[in-house]
Amino acid sequence: MDLGLAGRVALVTASSKGLGFAAASALAAEGTRVVICARGADAVFEAKAALLAAGAPDALGLVDDVTDPAAPARLVEATMGRFGRLDVLVGNAGGPPPGRALEVDDEQLLAAINANLLTSVRLVREAAPHMRTAHWGRICLIASYYVRQPAGHLALSNTARTGLWAWAKTAAADLAGDGVTLNLALPGPHDTERMRQLRGGGALGDPADFGKVVAFLCSQAAGFVSGAALTVDGAATTALS
Repeated sequence: MDLGLAGRVALVTASSKGLGFAAASALAAEGTRVVICARGADAVFEAKAALLAAGAPDALGLVDDVTDPAAPARLVEATMGRFGRLDVLVGNAGGPPPGRALEVDDEQLLAAINANLLTSVRLVREAAPHMRTAHWGRICLIASYYVRQPAGHLALSNTARTGLWAWAKTAAADLAGDGVTLNLALPGPHDTERMRQLRGGGALGDPADFGKVVAFLCSQAAGFVSGAALTVDGAATTALS
């Protein structure tokens, strides 16, 4: 299936490894020029090299911490400066540490909200004007399947990411008339470094498959899919909604 992404430009954050890299790889495989970022220069260099070696038409690697409030503006500006357009945004950031609801303090909550809610809001605010001008855009924010079924030991993630979903639902409606979609992808247990730390074993999904789901949500064919939160968890969630 042709996803209609050849020649497009995508910014994928926190993408030197794990699900962010999987999303960037899947988009590049569809002919998308990709901009990736991570905090470590070596990690960015290696990820960019891997994308190009796998056939990415072009790739730009940026060293930045996406959770820095000023980073989203820098990343979008760099993307526009290099490619002159921004068609696809995949917002990703590392998750907060475990903690039960009555054990986490204000500082931890604020850090989680900054990283896993406000960071994505800032990215969308910076990217959306360019997409609205072009009357075409795809935004996919990577959250977690715990949005649908909170985990008792992940109160910080539950709080921040569920807030992001509520914000995204309203923002999607604001963007719908401009040809811009906004969705969440909710990964369950995939074979990433973070998930191995949290779960310590059990069946894990292939990050590459998750990346392809993200690529579909960013495709031409998904133009009428917006405001959705798609769970990709191998039936791990038992909630009905």
